[in-house]
Amino acid sequence: MAMTLRLTEEENQRLAELAAAEGRSKQEVVRSALADRWARQQKEQQLDDVVQRVLPRYRGLLDRLGSA
Repeated sequence: MAMTLRLTEEENQRLAELAAAEGRSKQEVVRSALADRWARQQKEQQLDDVVQRVLPRYRGLLDRLGSA
């Protein structure tokens, strides 16, 4: 699917410099950045899910440790 990405001149220059430094196309750099951000968001969501599940179980212990 095609998409138009509008960048400022500064953003376009940064993207071009990054692509050149990595020996990749600007498209490849953007796609990689998207994949990295998506993976990071997924890990953050998994951590949040674990915390929401585990925190209530150990709330009393954490409260006691906090007041010690």
